[in-house]
Amino acid sequence: MVHTKSQAESINANLVKFSTLLKGKTKEGFVVVERNDKLPYAVLLKKKKKVNHIYNFAIFCATLGLWSFVWIYITQVSSKAKKILIAIDEDGNPFEEKCYMG
Repeated sequence: MVHTKSQAESINANLVKFSTLLKGKTKEGFVVVERNDKLPYAVLLKKKKKVNHIYNFAIFCATLGLWSFVWIYITQVSSKAKKILIAIDEDGNPFEEKCYMG
């Protein structure tokens, strides 16, 4: 398949967008599990964080229970492992989707 100059520039621009997205996500703590530069797409994983329940209980007691909302959020949402798919579609637009973790 022969690419014209504008198609090659478009492919390079999409690859730059893709690499920039990956760099931003790796700074947020994600690790690349799988990567394909031809399509381009990547599967990223952020490992589960350990919650310090003793520390949170101390804050819970000091705030007379108001910290319970934050503690529940930390335990149930932000400490869970996350797996996402980042890709560039045919139009050159980046997108991100959550992957199912069974």
